[in-house]
Amino acid sequence: MPALARLHRYTVTTSLPFVPHLHTPEEDAWWFAERLYAANQVLVADDLNGLPIGYMAFRPDFIEHLFIHPSHQGAGLGLLFLERAKEGAAELTLWTFQQNLRARRFYERHGFSTVLETDGADNEEKLPDVLYRWRRADPPGGV
Repeated sequence: MPALARLHRYTVTTSLPFVPHLHTPEEDAWWFAERLYAANQVLVADDLNGLPIGYMAFRPDFIEHLFIHPSHQGAGLGLLFLERAKEGAAELTLWTFQQNLRARRFYERHGFSTVLETDGADNEEKLPDVLYRWRRADPPGGV
């Protein structure tokens, strides 16, 4: 989990510079181990040296985190993670920041629709965010 916390911090710092750092790296590592990992299934993609280059933390109906190292973004890894989360789900929701236009385009391209936009008053960062939802289409012929 410490390696994922470092990947997360680096990715946010590099790709989302508008997001404030509210915790120390040590607090990040604790949260990943004690909260994120404990409440979610976590999938990790490693490079050839065994270093994590992306991860997704999710539950059957919710994606908590999906982060890809900046040098690996746009190569299809995020889509692989997303497809894995969709496999057993009838519906998925997730939050992202309104300013995260790259993530918003990605989710919208893959079937997610905006449910709610907020002013950020209820998130820790106090940044405007958006709730997305994906629903599995009914199979042909209906069920």
